[in-house]
Amino acid sequence: MKDTDLVARLGKRIQQLRKSEKLTLEQLAQQSNVSRSMLSQIERGQANPTFATLWNLTRALGIEWSELVDESEGVSHSPIEHIIAAQTPKIDNPQGGYHLSILSPPHLVGSIEWYELRMRPQGKLESQAHTQGCMEHLTVLSGQLEVVSGQQSQRLAQGDTARYHADVAHTIQNHGDSETIALLVVMNHSHR
Repeated sequence: MKDTDLVARLGKRIQQLRKSEKLTLEQLAQQSNVSRSMLSQIERGQANPTFATLWNLTRALGIEWSELVDESEGVSHSPIEHIIAAQTPKIDNPQGGYHLSILSPPHLVGSIEWYELRMRPQGKLESQAHTQGCMEHLTVLSGQLEVVSGQQSQRLAQGDTARYHADVAHTIQNHGDSETIALLVVMNHSHR
């Protein structure tokens, strides 16, 4: 399935869920902290939402991640679950200069999630505070990154790991002149 197909399908699904809850665009925007214009673009399949945006929408709609996406897609019924690269969910943010591949299974959303992060030079991933107690673990596989969590910052080189609070506003940025690849793990300790 192409990324554009996934974006269109997600948009239709969000619209369907919003209408089933008898919510207006404005009401869902207020409940999810996603702007009305962004929500409208997502529903029309004209915007590729970030994971954080989708997470806010699922929480506002009172649904689980699995209700938003079809878990059966790309899942093998053999003892080894094999997700081919083309079916790995991806979040592209051209404005931020990054690409996230969602490596964790949908049923773990909200407790532990892991991603491959690819960030272009001068790329920046800005995140609002996640739930209380949430931590991120970022390991740089190639290149270099800077992490800012609250008022603290740390530069990371290849092979370095940073563990930091994600229940405050935080940013990951590539100040280098080449693409950086990293493994990002998000752990919500309140679900333990």
